[in-house]
Order: sequence, then C-alpha cells, then structure tokens
Amino acid sequence: MAATEVILLQRVEHLGQMGDVVKVRPGYARNFLLPQGKAIRANEANRSRFDRERAQLEAQNIKRREEAERLSERMDGLAVVLIRQAGDSGSLYGSVSTRDIAQIVTEAGFTISRQQVFLSHPIKSLGLYEVKVALHPEVVVPVIVNVARSAEEAERQARGEALSVEEEAEIAGDDAVIEGEIVADDAEAPAAEENKADA
Repeated sequence: MAATEVILLQRVEHLGQMGDVVKVRPGYARNFLLPQGKAIRANEANRSRFDRERAQLEAQNIKRREEAERLSERMDGLAVVLIRQAGDSGSLYGSVSTRDIAQIVTEAGFTISRQQVFLSHPIKSLGLYEVKVALHPEVVVPVIVNVARSAEEAERQARGEALSVEEEAEIAGDDAVIEGEIVADDAEAPAAEENKADA
C-alpha cells in the first residue's frame, strides 16, 4: 500500500516538526493525524494554504506551548494515588489504563485527556510509576502514579517503606494467615517423619 504524504500542523514525536512534509501509512494519517488536526494532506491546495497561514499557525502554536509550560510548572512534582484491589503478590485484578490516570489527574485539578497520557507498558501491579503527560507536543511533564490497596499503603509506598508480613496479611485478610499456618504445619510433618526414620 502506497504511503500518504501529509503536512504536519504541529510537532509530532518521531515524525517531524510543524511544516514538515512526511510520508506515513495511510491508516495512521486517516485514523490519527488528520482527525486530530495534527496534519493535512499534502496536495497543492493545502500546500499553498499552509504557506499563507504558516505565520498564524506558528503564533498559535507558541501561545499553546507557553500555556502548557505555565501548567507544567504548576504540575511539577505532582503525585496521584489510585486505590486498586490486588492479590497477595501485588498483582492487580485488571490494570491501570490511560483513562484511569487522566481521570485521577483531572480530579487533582489539572484537566487532561487520556490521549495526553503515555504509558510505556500497562500498569498491572502495585507500586510507584512515573507516567509522562503531554500538555503540548513540546511540553511533557512526569506524574508519579502511586498504585496501592489503601491510602495507608500508598503513604508507605511514597515514603519507600515495605510492608511487614503482618501488615500484608491484614490487608489480604485473615485467610492468608490461616493458610500460612496450615502450610507451616504441613512443612514440619515431613521433617518429623524423617527424624523417626533416622532413629
């Protein structure tokens, strides 16, 4: 399938700067770049229109970037907490999505969309994660996402403290302690049998 030529209306990571004419896969142009207003098709009419409007587009881009930089200063050091259910090993029941992160950051007072959140891989276990939020194509701010089973656990994770065995059992419920005792009893039984055989 032939590549589609587009003119970028803003900087697109791994692709180019505003005004660059680049070749992309047709589906990428049709489903992402064109509908989101990041590019226009590179035909003669659009090239001349872009040349006429370039100064205006660059001025708008500079204004948006300055607003994003002011917002990034306010967001500097932002840490949010997501309370999720997880198993004894710390694996989440499900995963944390870009929508979840956008929602919790918005609740913290900074309105963003899930398209602005970049996860290098899905979050599937408890812990602290640095997530990149693109306020503008040229302004990216890191946000710490603290995924925990409770507010108390989130505070301990933020301080870098590990949970004790008793606290793990308390969070998991009494069943974990009972199971642990049964396992311990079973583990002692073979040792007792071996001692009888030696005697």
